[in-house]
Amino acid sequence: MAVGKLPVRSCLIDGEAIVCDENGLAVFDLIRGHGSKRSAVLCAFDLLELDGRDLRRRPIEDRKGLLAKLLHDSDSDLRIVLNEHFEEDGTIVFREACRLGCEGIVSRRLGSIYRRGRSPLWLKVKNPNAPAVKREAEEDWGRS
Repeated sequence: MAVGKLPVRSCLIDGEAIVCDENGLAVFDLIRGHGSKRSAVLCAFDLLELDGRDLRRRPIEDRKGLLAKLLHDSDSDLRIVLNEHFEEDGTIVFREACRLGCEGIVSRRLGSIYRRGRSPLWLKVKNPNAPAVKREAEEDWGRS
């Protein structure tokens, strides 16, 4: 297991398993595919605990910095990748994410602490043209 190879006694990373296409874009449907376990990586969003220290009350930028350092100082074959973050205008980031075909973006307010579940400090904006979002909408419409 990749997390076991990290140079720490313990840690808790928030992230999700992804499988990328030939262009490096995470594609939701590929995670279901045959052989996806071999090509899946953990896309790490946040670091909640490190060596017994609860980091959830620290600002997001501190936690992301610690996560970046932890992954940078680790074996490059870990199959854990740091989710990139941008401190730019959200409208521009979203437009470019859509242009690339990404599912969407999650915006977190600088200085925010970690909260489980939905939070007014975090905003998820979905690309309506992304295949996973279209399928999700179709499945929701079918339930009506």
